[in-house]
Amino acid sequence: MVLNGVGVGRSVAVGPTLRMPEPLAEPIDEVATEPQPEASARVQAALAAVSADLEARGEKAGGQAQDVLNAQALMAADPTIVEDIEARLGDGRTAERAVFEAYAGFRDLLVQMGGYMAERATDLDDVSRRVIAHLRGVPAPGIPESDAPFILVAHDLAPADTALLDLGKVLGLITREGGPTSHTAILARSKSIPAIVGVEGAENIVDGTFVVLDAAAGTVDTSPSDGDVQDARQRLAERASLAAAPLTPGALADGTAIPLLANLGSADGAAEALAAGAEGVGLFRTEFLFLDASVAPTVDEQFVEYQRMLRAFVGKKVVVRVLDAGADKPLSFLNDAPEENPALGLRGIRALRASEQILIDQLTALARAEEAVNGAGVLGAGRHGSGAADGGAGRAAGAGAAAGAPGAGRVDLWVMAPMVADADDSEYFTTVARELGIQVAGVMAEVPSSALVADQIFETADFVSIGTNDLTQYTLAADRLLGSVANLQDPWHPAVLRLVGMLGRAGLDAGKPVGVCGEAAADPLLAVVLVGLGVTSLSMTPAAIADVRAELARHTTAEAEALARAALKATSASRARIAVTRLAAANAVG
Repeated sequence: MVLNGVGVGRSVAVGPTLRMPEPLAEPIDEVATEPQPEASARVQAALAAVSADLEARGEKAGGQAQDVLNAQALMAADPTIVEDIEARLGDGRTAERAVFEAYAGFRDLLVQMGGYMAERATDLDDVSRRVIAHLRGVPAPGIPESDAPFILVAHDLAPADTALLDLGKVLGLITREGGPTSHTAILARSKSIPAIVGVEGAENIVDGTFVVLDAAAGTVDTSPSDGDVQDARQRLAERASLAAAPLTPGALADGTAIPLLANLGSADGAAEALAAGAEGVGLFRTEFLFLDASVAPTVDEQFVEYQRMLRAFVGKKVVVRVLDAGADKPLSFLNDAPEENPALGLRGIRALRASEQILIDQLTALARAEEAVNGAGVLGAGRHGSGAADGGAGRAAGAGAAAGAPGAGRVDLWVMAPMVADADDSEYFTTVARELGIQVAGVMAEVPSSALVADQIFETADFVSIGTNDLTQYTLAADRLLGSVANLQDPWHPAVLRLVGMLGRAGLDAGKPVGVCGEAAADPLLAVVLVGLGVTSLSMTPAAIADVRAELARHTTAEAEALARAALKATSASRARIAVTRLAAANAVG
């Protein structure tokens, strides 16, 4: 029997399955017999212990996982939740029940908010279970122990579990819930663990079932033939050989250069990215400086972190995204007003236009960091108090930098705005950026309207970077967190690819770069399709670079364009994937 889901990566896994233990039973709603001061003290101790444990797990995991786990640790000490727990203890709830109800109430609120905050719901559930387990004096449910390697099956996985998976034991992951941008998918990709999420019927897989997990096809074969197993093992051997191959720049088989860049959340991931062969940074997320702060970070505070990142990539390009926050990532100093549908609300460049000083400070810090690293350039005074003396001169410099490469000992800083919807957004951001000393200013294409008016956007933007995660979500009206619509949250969908093609053609006509920094770039075969649609660079989690580099090298420009045409003719994401896979296989044989 073959089960279908959304594959993460291109690898395969072969072996027996083992299920995650069921979560702790919900605490009984009963009248407390423990005095409130004692219950409160136990709760405080449990919260502190869980917070410390999550921080320790994060430090051990490092990289992107550490960012996720540190955010979870903050949830365990969130003052609003602590206050709610205390109120419930005062109403006569037991310690366990008070914790359960407080976290459940906050979880429901996040789910209703949608978008980024809804993505934290699973994380919140995990914190709640860990606190309750501590109160009961029992281990929190986690990854099962086994003497032999296994493929893990779960309803969903918490970041704390995924981050510390024993790669010597866990061969692959199968989850009932989640989509390609869930934490399970993102962390699995960062660890190069083959995974399939949103698998309908995963709950029926019993322990010990020998399966072939094919992430490239998005399938779980629960009764594979001997030939299927042999083919899967051959693919594993080929991947091992690939991982040992020398690092080379990304390029198609005919020599067409396709730079392979890294998506990073902080400068801490620089060494890993360079070791994986990243040719620069295609998406540096700056949210880590803002999301846990009660006030906006100062220019000096931002300058330190930006300079650290730029120094790590001297001689390469670094594309920085300014703050991508708003109602779905509420910040008290930006916009924390409730919205019924925050994913469609005041976020990204919309929020920054409403709170312009935050944008000005961020751009100022970035320009200073570039000047400090490169040791050249003079920042004049623009209408905002600093920046290039002439916006037109800044644009000309930006266009030149976009076309070339940084000199030895220099870093090439590009800065882009998120959630740009039209030419007005683009003109606003690029004008402010250039006045503040940013030489290369571009935009992110995540809203379908940006593709429809791409020619107008390129009149002011030096480059466009496509965020396929949100572009897919908004194009197909499918919440990227819900397993029930995970089949729609698929960048292979022809509607999404047609929008990418519009952006690619507009970039070609304008003579300006078009990159992809969404999770789609980490899918090797889809990466080839994106190149065939006019994409000129790809940015991804460092762990995916080797696979993408190898796949690009198998296809010429003409073949990539043919694969793109095949995908565009399909009527669904699954049919596009099948059509491209078949054509690629035929090309390889031919």
